[in-house]
Amino acid sequence: MSARETKPKSPYRRVNIMIREDQHEALNARGLNVSGLIRDLLGDYLSQNVIHLQVGEETRRIYDLVVANTGSSDREIETHLRTALAKVLEDKIAEMQKLHQKLVREGAHRA
Repeated sequence: MSARETKPKSPYRRVNIMIREDQHEALNARGLNVSGLIRDLLGDYLSQNVIHLQVGEETRRIYDLVVANTGSSDREIETHLRTALAKVLEDKIAEMQKLHQKLVREGAHRA
């Protein structure tokens, strides 16, 4: 690259942080990439459109591994979340249709 050519500007900035030794050990024990985890947490903190989900321990572990170690963002996960929400809605509609049919049958027997 010549002196006149400019390097493409990165959307990331390098920063140094200090964390306690026990925090560092805990993150390493979980196999988490500190930079990825901090980027994800900062994104959540700064976003006005945040969903907080209570999940099981294993789901949280998998989420942390995927986001921290692959550079995946919540935006990438959002597509899959929307698909999952559509499936939940489909299942609930089917349950409600079954309940409706049952009530109609029971009503017909009582009339």
